[in-house]
Amino acid sequence: MTTDDFREQSRQTWDAVAPGWEARDAFLEANMGVLSEWIVTRVAPTPGDIVLDLGAGPGDLGHRFADLVAPHGTVISTDFSARMVDVARRLGTDRGLTNVEYRQLDAEDMALDDDSVDAIVARAVLMLVSDPVAAFAESRRVLRPGGSLAFTVFSTADRNPWAAIPAAVLVRAGHLERPRAGAPGVFSLGDAERLRHLVADAGFTDIEIDEVDVAFHYRNADDAWNAIGDLNGPLAATIADLSDDERATTRRAVLDGYQPFRHPDGSFPVPGHAVAVHAR
Repeated sequence: MTTDDFREQSRQTWDAVAPGWEARDAFLEANMGVLSEWIVTRVAPTPGDIVLDLGAGPGDLGHRFADLVAPHGTVISTDFSARMVDVARRLGTDRGLTNVEYRQLDAEDMALDDDSVDAIVARAVLMLVSDPVAAFAESRRVLRPGGSLAFTVFSTADRNPWAAIPAAVLVRAGHLERPRAGAPGVFSLGDAERLRHLVADAGFTDIEIDEVDVAFHYRNADDAWNAIGDLNGPLAATIADLSDDERATTRRAVLDGYQPFRHPDGSFPVPGHAVAVHAR
């Protein structure tokens, strides 16, 4: 698959799950809010700042910044997927936010001026871009001197069973190719030292790397299974193409894998782990 093919497939994949991300906005905020909090704390925005949110999805990270930079500051909420941009716009309107601009924007080729934003933030998205080197170079270009880059990515598969288990089930059954080394994917930037080098090579300094534990709290088995189809773009597309029998077999195998995390009340708090980076 060429880079252009991958990018078009990725756009279609995330367009397709945009309704699920809108429906599960409260779930995402509750479960991934700890990552947002880390980013907000490190950036420490002030009124009047311009904050660029990359891969904003439903926009909740950028929406946190909107009140903090008001009344004269602006959040630029962006996503590669036009449908995700529409989701963020609707949710921001519902929250009464008036200082957020919504744009479809490619993190690897930003249609923004040099030195035009005070902070760039991204929650669990940069590992999915086709060329992270280009994304970090573009971030350096549009960020003003002294500004903050703060983002999180998921670490390694062994520390993220919420995603690793369903992916492994699909790979074992032959429904999904094993990820190629270096290819974009949920764990592709999980090596903290490689990540440090990528950020430094783009010209950033004062690089802080931290670790943040996260968990996805599913109410019950149905919720755990449905979340994959609602939220996990590449896996959702693969599962949608399965026959009914294959889908049922996959469901049983995934829930068996989640079984060690099941609580007596039937809920599944499945753990995750992220690498968090702040640089200037």
